[in-house]
Amino acid sequence: MIAARGETVLTVDGRARRVCLTLGALAEIEGALGCRTMAELELRMRALSAADLMIVIAALLRGGGEADAAARIGELDVAPGAAARAVAEAFRLGLAG
Repeated sequence: MIAARGETVLTVDGRARRVCLTLGALAEIEGALGCRTMAELELRMRALSAADLMIVIAALLRGGGEADAAARIGELDVAPGAAARAVAEAFRLGLAG
């Protein structure tokens, strides 16, 4: 099976979870971070707070079909560095070409 564009994996509570930058996830992220344009979002993504990172990861988890993990993201074990790398990779793959 070929992975969807914008899809990568993040380990959450010791389990590999799919994260995906879908159009819905992108719109959710823009709204949650108060961005009206992609240019604003790009600038905001360069300086995410820990709270912002959780918002973005939750949206990407929902985009990957992992709504259960997204709903409980604040309670689950997620390495911050791994989360940041997964966000960067999802955006790189999702916005490529």
